[in-house]
Amino acid sequence: MKKLFALLLFFSANGFAEQPLTIERIFSSPSLDGTAPRNLAISPDGQRVTFLRGKQDDYERLDLWEYHIASGETRMLVNSDDLHQGDEQLSDEEKARRERMRLSGTGIVSYSWSADGRALLFPLAGDVFYYTLATDDKPAKVSRLLETPEFETDIQLSPKSRFISYIREQNLYILEIATGKETAITREGGGDIKFGMAEFVAQEEMSRLTGYWWSPDEQHIAFTRVDEGPVDVITRSEIYADSISMIEQKYPKAGTDNVEVTLAVQNIASGDRQWVDLGDNKDIYLARGQWATDNRNFTYQIQSRNQQILTLFAYDISQKSNRVLIEETSDTWVNLHDALHFLADQQHFIWASERDGFKHLYLYNIDKGLVRQLTQGEWVVTSLDAVNEAEQRVYFSGRKDTPIENHLYTVSLNGGEIARVSQRDGFHNVTFSHNGEIYVDNFSTINTPPQVSVHRANGKQLTWLAENAIDDSHPLAAYQAQWVKPTFGTLQTTDNATLHYRLYTPKKIEGKHPVIVFVYGGPGVQVVTNSWYGNRGLMMQHWVNKGYVVFSVDNRGSKYRGKAFEDPLYLKMGDIEVTDQIEGVKFLHTLPYVDKDRIGVHGHSYGGYMTIMSMFKGADYFAAGVSGAPVTDWRLYDTHYTERYMGDPRVVDEAYTAASVFPHAENLKGPMLIYHGMADDNVLFTHATMLYKHLQDLALPFEVMDYPGKKHSIRGKNTQIHLFTTITNFFDRNLHPPK
Repeated sequence: MKKLFALLLFFSANGFAEQPLTIERIFSSPSLDGTAPRNLAISPDGQRVTFLRGKQDDYERLDLWEYHIASGETRMLVNSDDLHQGDEQLSDEEKARRERMRLSGTGIVSYSWSADGRALLFPLAGDVFYYTLATDDKPAKVSRLLETPEFETDIQLSPKSRFISYIREQNLYILEIATGKETAITREGGGDIKFGMAEFVAQEEMSRLTGYWWSPDEQHIAFTRVDEGPVDVITRSEIYADSISMIEQKYPKAGTDNVEVTLAVQNIASGDRQWVDLGDNKDIYLARGQWATDNRNFTYQIQSRNQQILTLFAYDISQKSNRVLIEETSDTWVNLHDALHFLADQQHFIWASERDGFKHLYLYNIDKGLVRQLTQGEWVVTSLDAVNEAEQRVYFSGRKDTPIENHLYTVSLNGGEIARVSQRDGFHNVTFSHNGEIYVDNFSTINTPPQVSVHRANGKQLTWLAENAIDDSHPLAAYQAQWVKPTFGTLQTTDNATLHYRLYTPKKIEGKHPVIVFVYGGPGVQVVTNSWYGNRGLMMQHWVNKGYVVFSVDNRGSKYRGKAFEDPLYLKMGDIEVTDQIEGVKFLHTLPYVDKDRIGVHGHSYGGYMTIMSMFKGADYFAAGVSGAPVTDWRLYDTHYTERYMGDPRVVDEAYTAASVFPHAENLKGPMLIYHGMADDNVLFTHATMLYKHLQDLALPFEVMDYPGKKHSIRGKNTQIHLFTTITNFFDRNLHPPK
């Protein structure tokens, strides 16, 4: 009776009994992230914030919602189930685009606003829908603009919202919304020829997901013509549970030919087409395209094949002439960015550069060149967020206070002092209104799931859009008693580099504990941040609750520390990154509760490569490893990513040999598990099978778990449960956490 009474008191005081954070619960609905929305946007009139939200019983099935700022009302605009139910039969091109865009979920996965703020456009199940907001005399309405047997992709609203544009069967089309009249901008697409489409490496490695651009006045459209003829065809298998498909894919492996890209500008009314002279050298990359505000100059960025030169050109459609606005150079590589903003005065633009070693903002006159540097210091700007020309203010995000947090700052167009706008310590991702007066702040910390609020440009909070507080009704509430807050710190390498780390330790220390080192390690990514880490962060909570110490350190080569921090991996992938990870392990050796003989390592993609290299080159430091979807030989990976960091294998073949995992495989000592998606079109399954064969030839035992039909991300609720159960069981067997 006393035990029952005590149990009743516990439930009464807490509202719930403490539950173990299981892998099954991490990947089930409702999401433990809570109710925070995604794909936030502010309407052009600044009256509402729109977002996508998952259903309560299926957090990956997304609907379109709005928050009306004046009334404070939150409501669903479009229920995706009302328009389409059941599985969506995506085209192969759309599957590939979503994989490149890292778009997950079903239902309404993307949308865009009309210029007047009265309607929204979104694709669903291969067709196009147009949602018109309710007015005083008309109810809201959803119209299907396209209903075709073909699957349209890259659907856009024109700048004044008179047209929609899209790609169908490798050609570019526009459709006038008011009349439904469709016009083919191109008709010659097919086979190796694609119009208005971003090629594979543009999507995957340049973050350029389109191949066409409207002029602001809707009178012209610029577009690419991509010829895939020069690109080698690889035959790869897509292995499913009940079938095997042999796919012939144009895939430009390092050191082989790329596509040939040409650029045109077409008058919408007359159909007159101008071809832009991109020069005699066809072995280049078209990295970006953007119209200036004068409707006359179309700007585009060209990268040299070795990516050591990036040139910003302006093509004047009235003069039919090219000129160079900016040229950036580097002895290693020039990073691409999206911080190009043309001012309304038609005379100036803002540009980002790493010319002083750190990414900063610069003001240019389009005719006279550099006006002034707007930001400077040994820290990086992460994004250009808004320009309020009326107040002469620039708003940007950056790492001025600390590399592990993202904050909103402002500076005058005239230069001067930089002021921090965001107030709370943590990670802020902001979305501004068109006029730069209001922004939505998606905030989180490593212990706080995303909270979304609406602010004035000075930082004053207007309202919560989703406070997402961990109260008794929050899905995470049941796990707070066992929640472990990690510590952040820095360590010094033997050659005096400063590395940032994150460390989870069990609540109850019992002697010496095993460690799981989670690693990515590659360029363009940062692991150690004071931000919510989603399901992967929840897995770290699961592991630390089992008795593991969980550790991550960002080695040299990773992002947001400046160019000098990135450059050491140039021509030497798999070298300095592994050295720095070993420095992290040496730091772990100094902790009295760490068992230095039971340290495991795990990562996916580049982290999978790093896991293998750590097990091969650091066998005395890592006792076990789990490698996911690893690159094993950089000769098999694509041109743009690989040659940026490793050069051309036709010139530096020995560098590729050293960076391959194969010469180091004989050093493997501890148990290793490798998993891979068997339909991966990014890091091809061949990477894994070649290593399987090599280890077998060396008579070295290892474990394998491959996933039929899965791409690089290995998605799906039950698949993720199976994957992380497999990973955890492997470490439990080989590192033996406390009972």
